[in-house]
Amino acid sequence: MREPARELFRDAAFPASDSSLFSSFSTPLAQFREEITWRRPQEICATPRLFADNPQEGQVKQGLLGDCWFLCACAALQKSQHLRDQVFPPGQPSWLERTYRGSFTCRVWQFGHWVEVTIDDRLPCLAGRLCFSRCQREDVFWLPLLEKVYAKVHGSYEHLWAGQVADALVDLTGGLAERWNLKDLARTSGHQDRPVATECRTCRQLLGLKDRCLLSCSVLSPRTGSGALGSFHAFIVSDLRELRGRAGQSILLLRIQNPWGRRCWQGPWREGGEGWSQVDAADRSELLSQLQEGEFWVEEEEFLREFDEVTIGYPVTEAGHLQSLYSGKALCHTQALPGAWVKGQSAGGCRNNSGFPSNPKFWLRVSEPSEVYVALLQRRGADGVARVRAPVGGPTSFPGKDYQAVGLHVWKVEKRRVSLPRALSAPPVAGTVCHAYDREVHLRCELAPGYYLAVPSTFLKDVPGRFLLRVFSSGRVSLSAIKPAAQSPAHREAPPAGEWETVRLRGSWRVGRTAGGSRNFASYPTNPCFPLSVPEGTGPRCVRITLRQHCQDSKCHPIGFHVFQAGSPCSWGSGAVRQDGERVPADGGGLGAPSLLLQEPLLSCVPHCYTQEVSRLCHLSAGTYRIVPSTYLPDTEGAFTVTVETRIDRRSIHSQEMLGQLLQEASFMAVMKKT
Repeated sequence: MREPARELFRDAAFPASDSSLFSSFSTPLAQFREEITWRRPQEICATPRLFADNPQEGQVKQGLLGDCWFLCACAALQKSQHLRDQVFPPGQPSWLERTYRGSFTCRVWQFGHWVEVTIDDRLPCLAGRLCFSRCQREDVFWLPLLEKVYAKVHGSYEHLWAGQVADALVDLTGGLAERWNLKDLARTSGHQDRPVATECRTCRQLLGLKDRCLLSCSVLSPRTGSGALGSFHAFIVSDLRELRGRAGQSILLLRIQNPWGRRCWQGPWREGGEGWSQVDAADRSELLSQLQEGEFWVEEEEFLREFDEVTIGYPVTEAGHLQSLYSGKALCHTQALPGAWVKGQSAGGCRNNSGFPSNPKFWLRVSEPSEVYVALLQRRGADGVARVRAPVGGPTSFPGKDYQAVGLHVWKVEKRRVSLPRALSAPPVAGTVCHAYDREVHLRCELAPGYYLAVPSTFLKDVPGRFLLRVFSSGRVSLSAIKPAAQSPAHREAPPAGEWETVRLRGSWRVGRTAGGSRNFASYPTNPCFPLSVPEGTGPRCVRITLRQHCQDSKCHPIGFHVFQAGSPCSWGSGAVRQDGERVPADGGGLGAPSLLLQEPLLSCVPHCYTQEVSRLCHLSAGTYRIVPSTYLPDTEGAFTVTVETRIDRRSIHSQEMLGQLLQEASFMAVMKKT
């Protein structure tokens, strides 16, 4: 008796229709709308297979879809059986088995969890052949099936047009990925005087990573004479070899695979190129014989010149632990917590904003000396799909919501009960260089045992969003969220009771003269500088220093100040005393001392805030100090008043005359010089 035909699965949630192909018909894919059909693998070839016996036969090839970024990440599954089994759960029926029902299930890491996604195996075709991704052998189907799973996660195939290799690597491994700017590598190549805190990143470092990591490289803009590489295109770095040249020189060669599946490079190390004359015939023959379709060799200098960045996926052990790119240590201890920036509550913006302390905060407790990675991952936007600002694989103006610019900073604290304004005014032990328009940013740091405060932030204030904070560590760590304190954002420390002496000093920032900007800039020492003298007494004197800029709220610049200890009074430049008793320092009266950039301030009122007034209450011992008010950016003009309030010690009442006399003498000396 003939067996009845099996009814094959049809995925109603991701049907074989235009709704699964297109989101806005905004890419070149739209021109094929009427020609695309859907076929199952057994309708495309006689004997379909999920995986190839020979890894080269499963090599990725790009079709009509601009998703080279995703396909490069998929190559990581060919380097690790463990990762492949994680994404493709073993034991799924193949097309020739009686249990085959036309469906396949894959796992994709999404916002902290592995999510199972089931699809039917109907695939988009043109003229009977796969029109999107395929393997080197067209009877191998793991790649087009995984591409369909990823398209379902994102809402359509068209949503895969443009993206970042790093994002896809994280989704396929659950780990981390790192991007290196090759132009920075080219500038620092051969330099031994880089700061110790800067990670050593060189092309030769990739030699030790090639067998453990997925390596990808990207071209973000076309180069003269190498237009065949395209722009916004990602490639796979499939091998690196260091050779000894005929002249005894060291030559580093990189084998590049183009997902387009064609050899597009015409450089000196192409087949028959003049570069091969530098090495022995045996080496030339061996390396050229390794080339598969779409692969070519480039030399290190050529690589740094023609490509823009490298993406490296962190190795994942069979036990599921990440390995450090820098030390090789297993990061066996992991923690993760979700969080959110809420407008008007916890979306405080970057450190330039007065609301920065209101951002979500987390305690990180480190129990033993550890190599620690702290990662901040943004959740997708309101439309369900958030895309990076500078993607590869497609146009930069791809429609949809961009990621917010996000940053992450970590402070060391002595204990869990700390003064938050004071803790955040100190330099962090680690922080992102800038706020980046990336889905995920992360920090690497060597941390001693103790408590740390981690603060994720967006660059702009009142920008809502959700995120996941992840920690990977070689030693034991714990992560917990800090409950927000119920206090007014305009909270100001109340001064102790008693009598106070007040001195007001007016000044201005002027372009090219006294608008030096923050300590991030070499021009910082040109800022106005005010002397402050604290007289002898029974102990440290309570002092409040307030900086107020003269502007409307809507036109405020980010302002802050530092207080430095001075050995002796100095000349502050020209100035005068106003008739109303307020002292006016010279407009050009900056310190003019480059050493100020190297001197650590005794007291800081930072980060620079977009507000009319910033203030700090402190206790200063007897001595001479310098107050340096600044805007965040150089050449920002504005007028301001610095108010110094000092609590009076009756036994040292003569301090009022001392302080006034010092200021008046400095101004008088400056006037004499000017005339």
